[in-house]
Amino acid sequence: MKPCIVWQTDFGLKWGAVAAMRGVCKQVDPALECVDITHEIEQYNILAASREIIYVEPFWPKGTVFVSVVDPGVGTSRRACVAKLNDGNYIVTPDNGTLTHLFYQVGISEIREIDETVNRYPGTEDVSVFHGRDIFAYTAAKLAAGIIDFNGVGPSYPLEEIVLFRQDMIKALIDGQTVKGIVSSISDPFGSIALNVLSGDFKAAGFSHGETLHVTLSNKETIYFEKDVLYEKSFGFVEVGDPILFDSSTNYIELGINQGNFRDQFQVKSGSDFTFVISKS
Repeated sequence: MKPCIVWQTDFGLKWGAVAAMRGVCKQVDPALECVDITHEIEQYNILAASREIIYVEPFWPKGTVFVSVVDPGVGTSRRACVAKLNDGNYIVTPDNGTLTHLFYQVGISEIREIDETVNRYPGTEDVSVFHGRDIFAYTAAKLAAGIIDFNGVGPSYPLEEIVLFRQDMIKALIDGQTVKGIVSSISDPFGSIALNVLSGDFKAAGFSHGETLHVTLSNKETIYFEKDVLYEKSFGFVEVGDPILFDSSTNYIELGINQGNFRDQFQVKSGSDFTFVISKS
């Protein structure tokens, strides 16, 4: 059985981009199966792409070929690449920061730059704005179909040259009983917000279920939320409409509202501009 192609983009589904990518895969090999993660990543939000892929990747079998296309630098000198992960999976993506969470949490054993002279959909050589179709989908399909092996992707380059986000953008600072970080993503469609602190690190710092913690969310000088919030295992420990800190299914700490939408109620977005502070009440 051939590996699945599992992909995410910021393209949306209101036009034909994703269908064109699927068509390329089916032309390479009609038996290939394509599975969507999401095509609703916030446009141009590379950090969100990095965060979203780590939510899904660990749960797929060895040999799966992932594709992530959030590519504001399409057509420029940024590298198009395929990374082989330590668990045996692959990811086809622009090397623009998308690999950050995978690099630190799964590990990358080798990375290769896609050789566009052999791994580009024929007839698209004059197109520079749709590498998702012309390079990433085509290369992923050839790899999944066994037409090329990993060596056939193109030349390898040093792991030290992989583009990564700063550590403070992916891992919160824990100083004693205070945690400071950023909002790394939004858990649609329920609107809980993911903070860049792993549940294990949070507990190792001395925070325990049942505690009420002081939470502040800010964007520069503007405070969007400040309140004492219960930290518990799931939503049912607070009244409907109340906020709660909880361990998400991605092993990160999230802030949500029981049967409500935290993102919409407090107009919070993901990214380095939205910061949080959690401390003992």
